[in-house]
Amino acid sequence: MSNFTPNRRHVLAGIGATLAMPALISRSKAAELTLRLHHFLPAVSPMHKAFFEPWAKELSEASNGAIEVQIFPAMQLGGKPPQLADQAKTGIADIVWALPTYTPGRFLVAETMGLPFLNTTAEKTSVAVHKLMDEFGGNEFEGTKPLAFWSHAGGKMHMRDEPVRTAADLAGKKIRSPNAGMGELLVALGSDPVFFPVTDMVLGLSSGVIDGCCLPYEVVPAFKLQELTKFSSEAAPGARGLYANTNVLLMNQERYEGLSDDLRGVIDANSGIELSRRIGKTFDEFEEVGREVVKKQGNEIVEIPAEEIAKLAEAAKPVYANWEAKLNEAGHDGAAILARANALLDQGA
Repeated sequence: MSNFTPNRRHVLAGIGATLAMPALISRSKAAELTLRLHHFLPAVSPMHKAFFEPWAKELSEASNGAIEVQIFPAMQLGGKPPQLADQAKTGIADIVWALPTYTPGRFLVAETMGLPFLNTTAEKTSVAVHKLMDEFGGNEFEGTKPLAFWSHAGGKMHMRDEPVRTAADLAGKKIRSPNAGMGELLVALGSDPVFFPVTDMVLGLSSGVIDGCCLPYEVVPAFKLQELTKFSSEAAPGARGLYANTNVLLMNQERYEGLSDDLRGVIDANSGIELSRRIGKTFDEFEEVGREVVKKQGNEIVEIPAEEIAKLAEAAKPVYANWEAKLNEAGHDGAAILARANALLDQGA
């Protein structure tokens, strides 16, 4: 995409040296392992071009050509985005990019960081998510091997006809909610939340089914949402973002365990918390790119003042209480998980 190209070199330079690489496998070989990577965004999306393609190349180079990653964007292997985690578990794909929020209530610990105001920068929040999952996630993704957890930058509200400047402006609006927690908050503020995957966003906005949507800027260019909305509202500087969904890169467990030691070593060296940090950092870069696209379109960017953010945060307190109860019912220590999530964010992870 023309809007992304001028920044792509900068993004790639930022991520290229971040992850430590293992020594190259000494023997020269043609690809002996082909991994199919499946995700839901189009091939023009920043994540596809600036992360998945370089990462696939790095795995190939680190294995001296033994690992080949074939990338299938836009659900080309079939199914819907909510089915991606199961596709990794059953082996339909070897690796998937999945959003726990697309299957509400199934991955409760991972979903926790999608609650309102549980995010700072994408990089810091991604590290916090990874640590939280290491400490409390247990077997939440049983049957798969999580390679990374990450978060996008704090979500914004993109509106068709009227901006959101205050909490009161949300009353009566139909807004695409990104997850259950934000949906509860929107209800408390008098909105009518609608939930569907980001891939259905264009139809929802163009048909008038929704008045607006909660999304980070980075998603905007891939779907040309800047042409379907006129206003984007963001939290005042220094405040936590409105929300941020947890993302996860999952590998089929049997596929991972069946690798030779050297190939498994390549995967291990190119996954884990440093990969989470790296992806989060790229999402911070993507956010700036998307924001510039919105500005170039001539849309108005609205800053929600601190006193209005405080009203939203106050309205979110029952959302946290309800989520703590859900975690407890599932056998977790809800209070400990929420306290740890906030502590990690306050510490900068």
